Amino acid sequence: MSATLLKNATYINEGCTCRRDILLNNGLIEKIDNCIPADDGYEIIDCSDMLVLPGVIDDQVHFREPGAVHKATIATESVAAVLGGTTSFMDMPNNNPPAVTIEDLQAKKDIAARNSYANYSFYLGATETNMDEIRRINPQEICGVKIFMGSSTGNLLVDRDEALYNIFKNSRVLIATHCEDNALINRNMEEFKAKYGEENLKPYMHPLIRNHKACYRSSKKAVDLALETGANLHVLHLSTKDEIELFRPFAGQPVRDRKITAEVCAHHMFFNDKDYERLGNRLKCNPAVKTEEDRQALVNAVEQGIISIIATDHAPHTIEEKNQPFCKAPSGLPLIQFSLLAVLDLVHRNELSIEAAVTALSHNPAERFNIDRRGYIREGYFADIVIVKKNDYTVKPVDIASKCKWSPFLGHTFSHKVMHTFVNGNHVVTNGIFTPNNIFGRDLRFNR
Repeated sequence: MSATLLKNATYINEGCTCRRDILLNNGLIEKIDNCIPADDGYEIIDCSDMLVLPGVIDDQVHFREPGAVHKATIATESVAAVLGGTTSFMDMPNNNPPAVTIEDLQAKKDIAARNSYANYSFYLGATETNMDEIRRINPQEICGVKIFMGSSTGNLLVDRDEALYNIFKNSRVLIATHCEDNALINRNMEEFKAKYGEENLKPYMHPLIRNHKACYRSSKKAVDLALETGANLHVLHLSTKDEIELFRPFAGQPVRDRKITAEVCAHHMFFNDKDYERLGNRLKCNPAVKTEEDRQALVNAVEQGIISIIATDHAPHTIEEKNQPFCKAPSGLPLIQFSLLAVLDLVHRNELSIEAAVTALSHNPAERFNIDRRGYIREGYFADIVIVKKNDYTVKPVDIASKCKWSPFLGHTFSHKVMHTFVNGNHVVTNGIFTPNNIFGRDLRFNR
């Protein structure tokens, strides 16, 4: 692995904009200084007209392997990740079969060790019967336990109060929750079918069926349960203005010290319910994209530090699956290749500061999960770096690296483009092009 010298690097880190040279060597950020002399053996990148950021850490993806490799694989989606500036990901357990044992997670790690260009970790899926597996977790090696407190696949839905309490009370690691009230959603669906007929249901109805009340009721239940048990709770993908208020009381604490936090996904910050008319089932996801008022409130909550983390919930399906009638089309969007660019569009539109964006995309995931030496541009940290350029970039079909080969951003013109990505100092994206090699990402480690 050759050393790389980033000359004249304007970088965003820990709330500040700095201009320095940055030397990447032996997989680490070796030196940050005003003027680092160039060695003949260095790869040199002049960053004068670009912006250097810490690599994005995505705490919620569905890379589909094993069990649904016709949609995606760890290999294909990790390529999409690094092309978009994401250098580390945490993958969800709703595989087929679900990843609900330590052995299941090890099997996924083995695949990633052979195929992932980004760093990786995997959640253990909670069921109503696998408390013994949850107790087996090594906190230094597994990012967390995932609880689906709403609709999911197989036996991953956990909604019995006794089972939820037991997991919240006894988990030694962070609990990440998908919060939607399943009973309320089912009632809403039956009412809509009765009123319109199943064949007449349309994508714009999705946020009316999986509505504000279903999200708030379940998120409040999770927060109340965490307060009662002392659990370490992270509520995933907030989608409503109402839910934000549940987390405002904790916003005064440093993220590392909070035991109750929330995440928002890039699509809930970027799209609103008017976009169903244009995108149809391609915008169908759980929880649903809701109103413009919700969207603006979510962006503001990131700026204010109430919502700690921006992620993707990257969840690819084939376009054939998405083109089915509304009730048959699966929920989920492929997003990881364009999530950073979508957030930078919000910065470009003056809706979000660049400092808040970097904090939520990189710093806070590292802090919340206590990830070892990642998420910052600091000497001695792993050299996970993304370099972007302010340059109009229109997404074309040929650009899409995800195996499903479609994106809700197809045809959209972003204000920035990812030019370079480094993972552990390995130059995996060069001038916007993926540069394959035999050096792969690493299993994340957690300082717990």
